[in-house]
Amino acid sequence: MPAVTTFTVDSGFNGPPTSANGGYACGRLAVLAEGAGHLTGPAAVTLHLPVPLDTELEYRVAGRRGHAWQGEDVVASVATAGGEIPVLAPVDQALARAAEARFTGEGHPFPGCFVCGTARADDGLNLRPGEVPGRAGTVACTWSPTPAVAGPDGRVPAEIVWSALDCPGGWTADPVRRPRLLGRMTAELTELPRAGRAYVVVGRLERSEGRTNTNTTALFDAEEGTLLARASALWVAIDAAEAFGDANEAAVGAG
Repeated sequence: MPAVTTFTVDSGFNGPPTSANGGYACGRLAVLAEGAGHLTGPAAVTLHLPVPLDTELEYRVAGRRGHAWQGEDVVASVATAGGEIPVLAPVDQALARAAEARFTGEGHPFPGCFVCGTARADDGLNLRPGEVPGRAGTVACTWSPTPAVAGPDGRVPAEIVWSALDCPGGWTADPVRRPRLLGRMTAELTELPRAGRAYVVVGRLERSEGRTNTNTTALFDAEEGTLLARASALWVAIDAAEAFGDANEAAVGAG
């Protein structure tokens, strides 16, 4: 890969109405970093600014790091992660389905989100993470990727896996009461899921400090219980109505 390459995040992969889903953006950076050959382990991505949609960005390698630039602004950075990602216990498919019934989607701060938005039933991932009974701070949901998000070989690309690992973490604390955006995410993928197969995504709140939450997520094969991917993330509280109010109303209307 050249020292500088360009990329664009399509508007369909939004989180908030005017910017990329955080997990998807992080996944794109991780894929670019892997292609550039400067990672020596799992990728850690920091989002400095909202990643714009339908806008050409430059990916530049700087030593052991890579940066996504929009003009003179660095919007995201990626490097090899330090430390281990916690391992979560799996949740079986039946319990994950029961958890989905507890999904608190009413009042969703970002109803147009590609991953968990309630206004994206036709073209989103449709993840509905809900509280797991008896496991405090833990949510789970099922996921059966459609062919629309898979490659020609039937495997789901890494950036979509990052997306699926992202939003469930946000629902480990009530995002309706206090919306948050992804600030940093580290992920380790050991196997890419296949379209049409059943999976379970699990998320656990690790700690809350002021405006930030730290959580862990994991993707399991629903039938075999095999771990395919895991992630840790830092989320930062925002005022969604102030930042995205008008655009969110449009997203609800479009759904």
